[in-house]
Amino acid sequence: MAKRDKPPYRADHVGSLLRPKRLLDAREQHAAGKIDDAELRGIEDDAIRDVVKMQEDVGLRTATDGEFRRASWHMDFIYQLGGISKAQDNLKVEFRNPEGTIEFTPASLHVDDHVRLEKPIFAEDFKFLQSVVTKNTPKLTIPSPSMVHYRGGAAVIDPNVYSDTAEFWSDLTSAYADQVKAMGELGCTYLQFDDTSLAYLNDPKQREMMAQRGEDAEHLHEQYIRHINEALERRPEGMCVTTHMCRGNFRSSWVAEGGYDFVAEALFGELNVDGFFMEYDDARSGGFEPLRFVPDDKVVVLGLVTTKRGELESPDELKQRLYEASKHVDINQICLSPQCGFSSTVEGNVLTYDEEVAKLRMIVEVAEEVWG
Repeated sequence: MAKRDKPPYRADHVGSLLRPKRLLDAREQHAAGKIDDAELRGIEDDAIRDVVKMQEDVGLRTATDGEFRRASWHMDFIYQLGGISKAQDNLKVEFRNPEGTIEFTPASLHVDDHVRLEKPIFAEDFKFLQSVVTKNTPKLTIPSPSMVHYRGGAAVIDPNVYSDTAEFWSDLTSAYADQVKAMGELGCTYLQFDDTSLAYLNDPKQREMMAQRGEDAEHLHEQYIRHINEALERRPEGMCVTTHMCRGNFRSSWVAEGGYDFVAEALFGELNVDGFFMEYDDARSGGFEPLRFVPDDKVVVLGLVTTKRGELESPDELKQRLYEASKHVDINQICLSPQCGFSSTVEGNVLTYDEEVAKLRMIVEVAEEVWG
C-alpha cells in the first residue's frame, strides 16, 4: 500500500489539543488583570513548544499549536473579521452525552458593517508555529465561512448593511479568499476549514431548525459548498486544504447525529478540497456507505478514534474498521485520525494528557501497520 508524502498524512489529527494546567491558570490570571498580554503570550509560547515536541515525538507528520491561544475553535477567528462584532446576548446550545445534557452559552455575533479582512488572522500565531517545528508540516485550522452564517443567519445581519444576502456572501467569501492568499504568502502549505454545519445538516432535527429560521434547509449544504469553493478560488499552488466535519464537541458532548448520507454526494463531488476529516467514532456517524461518492483524487481521513473519552481503542478493531471502509473507497485514499479535536474550547474534553498522547501514538502505530 502507498505511503503519503503530502498532507493529509496516513496518521493525522484534527487540530486542538488539551491545554496544560499552567496555561489555563495563566488565562485566569490574565482575565483577572494579574498578568499582562506579554506574560500570557510567553506562557503560551512555552506550552506550544512542548506540544509541538509531543506531536513530533509520537510520530505524527503534522503539527498544530493545539489552538492554545484560542478560547474556542471558531469564534476567536470570526470576531477578528472586519464588520463582525460580539452581540450582547448569548446563544444557547444544548450538548448531549451519555449522562444527560449540558448547555453551552457562547456570545452571539452581529454583522454590523461590511465584512472584510482587515489583516491576516492568526498570522503571528502561525509564524511562531513555523519557527518551532523541527520536522513536521505546520497546519493552520480556521472555521469555514459556513460557520459565520450557521451561527444565526439573516437574524444576525444588520439589514441596513446588507439588504441582499448575496452581497453578504460575496464580501464574506472575498475576505476568506484574502485570508487564504495571505497565509499562502506566509508559507502555509496545510490549511484546514473546520465546518460543523456540513455534518449537522445530516440530522433531520438540525434541518428542521434551519427551516424554522427561514433557510432552504434541503439545499443549505449545497449553498455552503459553493461558498467554500469561492473562498478557495485564489488558493495558492501547493497548498493542501482539508475540511473537518463533526457533530459538536464540547466537554465530551455533542449536538447532532446521523450518517453522512444527506450531504455525501454534493460534499464529495463538489467541494474543492484535497481531503475530508470525518467523524466516525461511534454509531452517531452512521455507516461507511456514503464514502462510495469519494472521487479518485480525494482523500478521506477517518476519525475512528474518539476524543470524547480516555479509554484506548483496540488497534485490531481500528484496522478492521479501516478495511470495512475500504469496501466503499480505495484503501489508498484513506487516512486515520481522531474524530475531532481534544479541546475544541478551552475547557477540553474529559480525558487526561497521557490518554491524549496514547491515542495519538496508537494512530501512528496503526497507520504504520496498515500502510507501511
